[in-house]
Amino acid sequence: MALERGQQAIAITDHDTLGGVAEAIRAARNTGLEVIAGVEISSEGEWGDLHFLGYFVDPENELLAGRLAAMRTSRVERARKMVARLASMGMPLEWERVQALAAGGTLGRPHIALALQEQGYVATVSEAFERFIRRGGPAYFPRLKLSPVEVIATIRQAGGVPVLAHPFHSGPAAVRRIPEFVGYGLRGLEVYHPDHSPDDSAALLEMCRIYDLIATGGSDFHFPSHEGGIHAGTELGSIPVPGECVRRLRAEARQYAKNAQGS
Repeated sequence: MALERGQQAIAITDHDTLGGVAEAIRAARNTGLEVIAGVEISSEGEWGDLHFLGYFVDPENELLAGRLAAMRTSRVERARKMVARLASMGMPLEWERVQALAAGGTLGRPHIALALQEQGYVATVSEAFERFIRRGGPAYFPRLKLSPVEVIATIRQAGGVPVLAHPFHSGPAAVRRIPEFVGYGLRGLEVYHPDHSPDDSAALLEMCRIYDLIATGGSDFHFPSHEGGIHAGTELGSIPVPGECVRRLRAEARQYAKNAQGS
């Protein structure tokens, strides 16, 4: 699909897993499409729910793999608690169906929301979040928490370039804390994103200039819109990203590797 749409590079950045990276690299072999090994890691706390992207990470890095495994386990445990709480509230869900909605990927609240919609307890996924499983909601449970400094350090130790994902989508707290994150080692901002307005992107570009950060972007594509479900309508390659983005990310990752060899 990426090749059909004229893409030159694609980053696989699934939540808390590197499981799709090797498959994508194999599929793109000898096609001219560059596949960038990446990951998206959540940082949850009093600041809300922040997402960080790691580009050009080493999939074999033990620290990264260990932390991702712990986070996936925590996600499953939290989902079970949420399903049990919903049942106690008169909204039983089949655990096997919630798992099936994750389709082998990282299990999360969106899949519980879809199951609630399927059973007719809510009309939309958004309603499920707002009424029941949002942070502070009656069926909400926290999961394993990594602080922003821990997430950024983990990405860097895996040779990856840490980028704050969709800052304006994450809310004002995320934008306000960008200077703090830079101090922890943040190296980029996701400027180009479906949920960012032109004014949002312009403001983030200015922050990139001020703090010497890499302006990145992407479609946040999950699967074709005709399949429906979460994130439907966000198409692969729908957000133009300057080629300079990949060049700067690659150069940064190479500098990390060089510094590591020197030490």
